[in-house]
Amino acid sequence: MTTSLLSARYRWATIGTVGLVFLGAFESLAVTTIMPTVSAELDGRSWYSAAFSATLAASVVGMVAGGLWADRSGPRRPLLGAVAVFATGLLLAGLAPGIELFVLARFAQGLGSGAMVVSLYVVVARLYAPVDHPRIFGAFAAAWVIPSMVGPSVAGVVADTVGWRWVFLGVVVLALAALAAVLPALRRFEDAPEPAAAATGARLLLAVVVALAVVGLDRAGRAPGVTAYVGAGLTLLVVVLAVRPLLPPGTLVARRGLPSVIALRGVIAATFFSTEIYLPYLLQQHYDLPTWLSGITLTVGAIGWAAASQLQARLGARLEHVRALELGSVLLWAGIAGELVAAWAHLTPWLVVAAWVLAGAGMGLMYPRISALVLAASTPADQGAHTSAMSIADAVGGSTAVAVTGLLFAAVGTEAEWAPFAAVFAATTVVGGVSVVVARRARVAGTGQRPSRAATSAPAT
Repeated sequence: MTTSLLSARYRWATIGTVGLVFLGAFESLAVTTIMPTVSAELDGRSWYSAAFSATLAASVVGMVAGGLWADRSGPRRPLLGAVAVFATGLLLAGLAPGIELFVLARFAQGLGSGAMVVSLYVVVARLYAPVDHPRIFGAFAAAWVIPSMVGPSVAGVVADTVGWRWVFLGVVVLALAALAAVLPALRRFEDAPEPAAAATGARLLLAVVVALAVVGLDRAGRAPGVTAYVGAGLTLLVVVLAVRPLLPPGTLVARRGLPSVIALRGVIAATFFSTEIYLPYLLQQHYDLPTWLSGITLTVGAIGWAAASQLQARLGARLEHVRALELGSVLLWAGIAGELVAAWAHLTPWLVVAAWVLAGAGMGLMYPRISALVLAASTPADQGAHTSAMSIADAVGGSTAVAVTGLLFAAVGTEAEWAPFAAVFAATTVVGGVSVVVARRARVAGTGQRPSRAATSAPAT
């Protein structure tokens, strides 16, 4: 029998954990909306992409470190440490006098958010009965959807009225309040050390190398002349070599089956997120929209994502996993191509908005089915490794693409204000085309193609 998430047993844990997920989602979307204002005020146009890639890259380290820490001592200390690091990053970002400290603060936010997500899932596993897991994960999913719909506009209003710094400083207070709510539940956990696997130290070291290399990739391309290309190329090679052992064999070449499923997660993250961060920037600079209104693209994209996610859940077994991935990849590619046409041909901003609905719908179709395929292809012994690899592919794919498109954006220059955006969207359109090819290779032998409705409606992280 299920227990209410707001029963005496769960009440404060539910309020606190859902609150932390909500704030993490709000902060992520808020930064995308206000970053053009931040970069202008801190004279940091050349650091624009680094403010995003640093966070995504650092989250890889946070995920690995948080998971190892939680396995060794339980979720209490990792969660407390993760929120402390996350809040410190928010505080530093809100007080940053220059762009360099701001990017460092964003790196700290990534470390904290990555570890926080892993720790929260361990809290759920150890506190909530298995029968209640679908509902608490559903609450986590809702905690992402709501900020997607209101967060960009709220952040824009705050930035336009009291200043962008309060977007970060305000979240610090709310994060500490959410942690206070979950503290009574954390007291139930006893520290119970478990033997660590021999390879854990190596995995953490590789995660650190990946994160530093991604941040270095963004900066290497700023060097003068041919040095920039050589430095960027070598740094990108380091990223590839370091992430390879963290993923199933064959992932980087999209080998048929599970490797292609995990590769697809990285490719679509690269496509979507490296496009998304430039949409508010495009609407503010090219179409002269106010900050609060430029966030509408993020809102409609989230609506498209949520609607498509619900649709694929309702269709259940009537829509095969691979068909969902194929259709979703085409929708994503079409949406990115629409952004390219709008920027290149100086078309109405409404096309920018409409195209992002398509892209969001594509992601909504694919994310839950990728998660379902990964779990279906896993045994209890490797579920953790495979889901971790999926999250790592997501974060590394997104952060690397953001760094590379940031170099492209800076290289094109600003002589024609639309040109850097068109160049970035042209590159992400090509990557979106790759996702269409990889999706066709993602059928996993032995999993069947008639997933349960429960599996296909589960939220992806």
